[in-house]
Order: sequence, then C-alpha cells, then structure tokens
Amino acid sequence: MVLAAPASGSGKTTVATGLIGALRRAGHQVAPFKVGPDYIDPGYHGLAAGRPGRNLDPVLVGRDRIAPLYRYGSRGCDLAVVEGVMGLFDGRIDDRSADPVAEGSTAQVASLLGLPVILVVDARGHSQSLAALLHGFATFDSGVRLGGVILNRVGSERHEQVLRAACDRVGLPVLGALPRLAELEVPSRHLGLIPAVEHGSAALRAVAAMTDLVARHIDLAAVAALAVAPGPGTVWDPVQASTVATSAGTGPVIAMAGGSAFTFGYAEHRELLAAAGAEVAVFDPLHDPLPAAAAGLVLPGGFPEEHAEALAGNAVLRAAVAEQVRSGLPVHAECAGLLYLAASLDGHPMAGVLDSVAEFGPRLTLGYREAVALADSPLWRAGERVLGHEFHRTRLVATSTPSAAWAWRAGREQIREGALVHQVHASYLHTHPAGNPVAVHRFVSAARVHQRAVAAATSP
Repeated sequence: MVLAAPASGSGKTTVATGLIGALRRAGHQVAPFKVGPDYIDPGYHGLAAGRPGRNLDPVLVGRDRIAPLYRYGSRGCDLAVVEGVMGLFDGRIDDRSADPVAEGSTAQVASLLGLPVILVVDARGHSQSLAALLHGFATFDSGVRLGGVILNRVGSERHEQVLRAACDRVGLPVLGALPRLAELEVPSRHLGLIPAVEHGSAALRAVAAMTDLVARHIDLAAVAALAVAPGPGTVWDPVQASTVATSAGTGPVIAMAGGSAFTFGYAEHRELLAAAGAEVAVFDPLHDPLPAAAAGLVLPGGFPEEHAEALAGNAVLRAAVAEQVRSGLPVHAECAGLLYLAASLDGHPMAGVLDSVAEFGPRLTLGYREAVALADSPLWRAGERVLGHEFHRTRLVATSTPSAAWAWRAGREQIREGALVHQVHASYLHTHPAGNPVAVHRFVSAARVHQRAVAAATSP
C-alpha cells in the first residue's frame, strides 16, 4: 500500500516508519519504499524493516522501471509500504505538460503500481470540513484509489469522534487515530531529518517509539487487508542491467565512502557496481584510510558540512585521495563528494583536488535538472543527457575555472556546473544508478583499466 498526505508536514514519515515496524513486529516481512529522491527517510524505514529502504522515482529512473524496481525490492516479503512525497498529487513542475498527474508524484507511483492509497491527515485545525477535503482527494483522479484514512495528531476523544464522522460521510474507513506526541519528533536540520546513521541509538529509540505508537492506535489487520499484490511483470535485475563483461580473476576494488558524512545513496548503486564485477569496499572518511588496492572511488552525497573538522583531521586519507587522483584514479563524486574534493570546507582543509573553496550558503538549492554532459568522463560521454536532482545548502567559490561537468537551463540562463579534473567527475547533481546503469558500467571499466595500469607500472 501507499501512504500519502494532503500536504508536506502531515507526519507521513512517522506513520510510515511506525507502520513498517509494527507490521514487522506482527510477523510480516515488509519491503519499505520512498517516492522521490529522498535519502533520509529510507534510513528510518530500513531500521524499522530490517532491510534496505529503496526509492521509487519516475523522474530519475523512468516510468517503465518503477514496477520492476518495486518487484525487485519486494522479493521475499508479504507486504510493502510505500511512503509518498509532499502532497499526494505534488511532483515535478513542468509547465509544458498537460497531464494532471505530476511526474514523480505519489499519485503517479500509486497509479503505475496499481496500489491503494492510505491518506495520512494532520488533524490539527480540522473538524467537519475534513469531509470536503477527503471528497476532493478521493475524486480528483480516477486512477488513484483511496483505501482509508489515518488521522494524525488528534487533539482529544471528542476531536476524534468528529473527524471519524467526517470520514464516514465520504465513505472512507478510518484505519487509526494517533494522538499528538511532541516527543516523537525526530531532530532535523537544514535539509530535513537528521539521517538515521548520524542519529545512532537515538534513531533506534525513535523508530521503536513510532512502532509502539502505531501498534497501539492503528488497526494493522485492516491495513494489511488493503494490500494489493503486484501484477505479473519484469523484475529488475542488476546482473541483467549490467553490460560490462567481467573478466576472469578479481574485479577492481571500488572504494565507496560511507559513515555519518556520506549517507546519501541508493541501494542499487552498490548492487550495480558488484554486478559489473567490482568489489565494493565501504569505508568511513572520518577515520578510515583509503581501502587497499582501490582502483576507483565513489564519494556520494551527505552532510560533510556537519563533520568538516573530523574530515579535515583525517589527513592521511586526504593526502592519499589527492595522490591517487594525480595517478589517474577514477572518481565519481556527488554533492558531499564534490565538497570533499575542494581545497577547503567552511575553513577546514579538504582533499584539495579542486582549486575551489566550499562554504555553507544562504539558501537551499533544490530541484530536478535536465543536464547535458559537456565532455567525456569515466561515467558519461559528451552530449549525453541525464535527469538529476540538486539538494544542498552549500556552494563553491572557484579560484580557477576547471572544465565543467554539466550544463542545463534555468529559465533563459545556462548553468555550467561541476568539475572534470584528471579522471574525476564531481558535481552537485545526484543521479540514480538504476536510471543510468551505463554510467556505472563505464566507471567499473575505467577502474579496471586503472587497475591494470597500476599493475603494469609496478611489475618488475
């Protein structure tokens, strides 16, 4: 089933995480999903489910891949919970489209998968007029079926009675009513919730509290009864998606940054790297060295600005990255990775691969981008087009002008963004590997070439 809401801030993540945990506690194997390019909510979903949270984003992977990715992520499970994004019908704003269902919206994903929608309503300020709101959401799009309502942040027993009567008036069953509990609020910062990896034991406690709340106040049997089995069709397979022919012997080691500073990534990325023949070695740049024999380096997104001092303190890693880049190490750096490669971040020294200064900025940069690759790199070929997503509050102040990685239009303005240096592709733009598997395949091929070149240079 899909959990949606009339608007952002309705408590979807609390309810979805708690529902996943409560259903798991009741004996179900639950597959967790999140609509859109969100890296934080899936972390909490994963803690609740005991398996990776995955994203479903038609903009970044294409409509045709949504159902195969859903089937792939649901393997071995008897239930799946898909948390929506923003309001039910909110998505990518495209003035050129006449389609009433926005691209990348929760409604679109629910329609593509044929799943029922449970509407999570923030009950604060609602009374009898809730019936009119629900009537609108139930009738706006015939391709989306509302299966029930969860009332969130209910003020009192009398308030709940009035709201239930409003739901009855439009024929929508109430699956549960959650009281207002401020202590369940998970701490947030400039880009949303603090990632579960950073929040540590507090995240586990928060997930347990959400699970307890949902188990007490939501009819789990009624929710499970709404679930619809996915129809027959293709199951996405990272091995079949891989087009890189693996050679005999050990594949190249791809070092992938993880830990508290690099939390933004998709589960399919590691799976595609492995399917292309790579050995993925996850390390934490806060304190770990560069993995031995690394033939490629992936620096995903995250919150390096929150850990700049610790990243600067790992001088051995910073020096190793700079040295390996000069020797031709292929590097794929997105957002946090771009900042790590800069000369400094908020006054703290970074790897110094790029001659630029990174700093916390005055405003949030957010949105989908239709980008064009400006030159060949270990991932892209000049002229190739890709849909990506920006999500950051930092900015780069360049002291020189390296070759830009991407170009896109913002109104009448052409934006040139990112940097290409040596075999490094660094950019603020997040891409989804399942939507661009050829880029992952090329990166593994580049790592394999680099591995052979190092071996030849060091052989007697």
